[in-house]
Amino acid sequence: MSKKIKDEININDIEFPSNGIGLYNGNTVLVNNTVPGQKALVLMKKKHGKFEGNLIKVTKKAEYEINSDCEQFGICGGCTFRNIPYDKELDIKKNNVLKLLDKNGIDNFEFLGIDAAPNTDCYRNKMEFSFGDTSKDGDLSLGMRKRQSYYEVAYAGKCKIIHNDIRKILDYTLEYFKNTNETFYHKTKKTGSLRHLLVRKSFYTGQILINLVTTSSFNISLDKYTKNLTKLNLEGNINGIVHTVNDSVADIIHVDKMNILYGKDFFTEKLLGLNFKISMFSFFQTNSQGAEILYSAVKDFAGNIKDKVVFDLYCGTGTIAQIFSQHAKNVIGIEIVESAVKSAIENASLNNINNCKFICADVLDEVDKLSETPDIIVLDPPRAGIHPKAIGKIASFNAPKIIYISCKASSLSKDLISFINYGYKIEKIKCVDMFPRTYHVETVVLLSKLSNKHIDVDINMDKLNLTN
Repeated sequence: MSKKIKDEININDIEFPSNGIGLYNGNTVLVNNTVPGQKALVLMKKKHGKFEGNLIKVTKKAEYEINSDCEQFGICGGCTFRNIPYDKELDIKKNNVLKLLDKNGIDNFEFLGIDAAPNTDCYRNKMEFSFGDTSKDGDLSLGMRKRQSYYEVAYAGKCKIIHNDIRKILDYTLEYFKNTNETFYHKTKKTGSLRHLLVRKSFYTGQILINLVTTSSFNISLDKYTKNLTKLNLEGNINGIVHTVNDSVADIIHVDKMNILYGKDFFTEKLLGLNFKISMFSFFQTNSQGAEILYSAVKDFAGNIKDKVVFDLYCGTGTIAQIFSQHAKNVIGIEIVESAVKSAIENASLNNINNCKFICADVLDEVDKLSETPDIIVLDPPRAGIHPKAIGKIASFNAPKIIYISCKASSLSKDLISFINYGYKIEKIKCVDMFPRTYHVETVVLLSKLSNKHIDVDINMDKLNLTN
């Protein structure tokens, strides 16, 4: 199949992350954003030895499908599963993880199912919106990038997974700039100045941070914009408003300069009885209630940690480290992002915790320098997983327990194979749905050290020696 072919196919299965699986002339075809039971009109081609299909439209719904309650569903790049019941969504996520593990030969563990999210709507405590146009040369819009589009934006003023306060802030911001001469930044033409609106809202304290991101060509006063934002009728309270200048070509928020327009550049969230100071760009789980379920599962897997030493690698702002510190002898956290480490240190002080040590470094480089022997290692790496050489170094501590937290099952399965090869056994696995209506899901894994295997890592790390 060298050319593209358009035809209808039946979607019979689904694989991680959200690829529906169908057949065309005996060939397996992957079609993103489809679910089993649908019939879909698909534009297909062969790519890297696999058949891929772009969904044109669903011509027949699955029997279990429901009508989406969002007018932008299927247009914006956010939600994946607003067209199916939540229990079916949980089944898909759970089975996607299990199938991926099985595909990689990972079995013989206790599976504890999937924990549902406390709320499927209004759960996100952070949203990053993009400025763009509604269609080519259309009106200014603010929301989520449309699927398969670089510039067109789906308006998010009625988004179901965010709090009404965030929707009000988005609406006001869009209307304000529609009445100015400012336009969205077009990275190809290098025109316009409006780039992003970042809003963070604490679930438990109600505090709100607002960040307007523009290029340096933005040259109007923000006094009126700031003043009117503070007068909005919100359930929560605005803790700070900032203006970030970003001239990077990449479609990400890069800080060239940041000015505080009102209040502070941080807010406070509560989690499992602790307080956490969160800055504008600090990593923090986007679902506060879900995070409590996730971290409770991690605590359960750890068991009795009294008088034990815990390593929290890829610790972010130190949330897990501080939760563990309440019972552990001491906790050492490592994180490469300097601002996150700064927040972790501040949060430990805020919570009167004095048995946590936070180090700003790359885990790959820093673990060689640790002299203490951990009883438990907690891993919560980025989506891409752990560097293979870092896995060897981590395994060489021979910690009796490792708890691995992952938001990307494909990276997780790859890393688990390595840990098994280094003498670890997978004991328990649990999924936690932190991101309802999307294909994302968190997975928590408990690994235990096999007593008859000890790992030594050679100095050059060119190879790892496993000896009995």
